[in-house]
Amino acid sequence: MVADVTQFPKYSIVIPAYNEASRIIATLQSVVECIRSRNWSAEVIVVNDGSKDATAAVVRGFAANAPEVRLIENPGNRGKGYSVRAGLLQAVGDVVMFTDADLSAPIEEAERLFSAIAGGADIAIGSRWLESSRQTHRQPLYRQFFGRCFNIFVRSVMGLKFADTQCGFKAFTRAAAQTVFQLQTIEHWGFDPEILYIAILRGYWIIEVPVSWAHDERSRLSYIKDGMRMIQEIAVIRWNAFRGRYGKLIVPMHRSVKEK
Repeated sequence: MVADVTQFPKYSIVIPAYNEASRIIATLQSVVECIRSRNWSAEVIVVNDGSKDATAAVVRGFAANAPEVRLIENPGNRGKGYSVRAGLLQAVGDVVMFTDADLSAPIEEAERLFSAIAGGADIAIGSRWLESSRQTHRQPLYRQFFGRCFNIFVRSVMGLKFADTQCGFKAFTRAAAQTVFQLQTIEHWGFDPEILYIAILRGYWIIEVPVSWAHDERSRLSYIKDGMRMIQEIAVIRWNAFRGRYGKLIVPMHRSVKEK
């Protein structure tokens, strides 16, 4: 059954994509099948981040037979953070989310995020570490090590008490997304800590939700090159906060589903 997306949908699913021509069809098929089987009123926004391959053409071809799907083009290769921001700010659903193009978290897990939003949360973030037993294919040990080190660094420097800030599986009420992403400044991998930091400053209620996860060996993240950039971006976030770029602290609220 094809959901009616001629009116404003309830959900918007944003997928940032860079050189994803080889796997974006499988991703879109999974997402659209999930939407239709659950009869969600939903749109799917693919944000092409200046891909050098046929990603844009492939998405357009798929969208010709899938009214749920639309394509947004970035002005060149700008980064994942820029792509997520572009997609979420143009999304029209009541609940908006983003997921990685590799669907490391199966799209069916979005129901867990939507449930947290329906329960009153402003933001629901997927976590690979709240229930690590849900990981069906773990990252190599060196990636786990660097990922945990970065998380410890973020927790200590940014005061973010989440088990997993970097999981590419997050949902927002549209109102929260419009506020948070209009204040976002980081355009690359370090955008996750920034949007969470902004959300806490703005007083949004954040729930961390355990999700199933399978590591994709084709991940493009370099823990040396990108890790150094992310540390620099953390410094930028702290400087922005010092300058009042994000506004004044309201009432921070965050907890995990295990704390209910």
